[in-house]
Amino acid sequence: MSDFVNPNDLDFKVDTRNLYREESITDLKVAAIRRMTPITPDGSDDPTRSPIFVASTQLMTPEGPLPLQARLQANNLKEAYEEFPKAMKMALNEVVAQVEKLQRQQAANKRDDSRIIVPGR
Repeated sequence: MSDFVNPNDLDFKVDTRNLYREESITDLKVAAIRRMTPITPDGSDDPTRSPIFVASTQLMTPEGPLPLQARLQANNLKEAYEEFPKAMKMALNEVVAQVEKLQRQQAANKRDDSRIIVPGR
């Protein structure tokens, strides 16, 4: 099965029922928070929907920067600031768990590759 997508089949229509204005807030050290404020098609704030807060940071590793990102369960910036450390720790734990899983899979594949292959089996 081919993963090719015909460019003519792509839908570039803007979903005007799901528009957000994006703002970036940072402490210039660790925290970067994006506030996504819901707006109407004319650009005015949409009070019927709640803002979305997304946290991001990056850790330096020997292989280079490791980006972390998580949605914050917050209704305002104060809550977002308070939620940031916990969300980043959870995101880091998820990345570590994924890396450990990949390492286990690679070790298992290496063991499987080292078995003797008998013709006809």
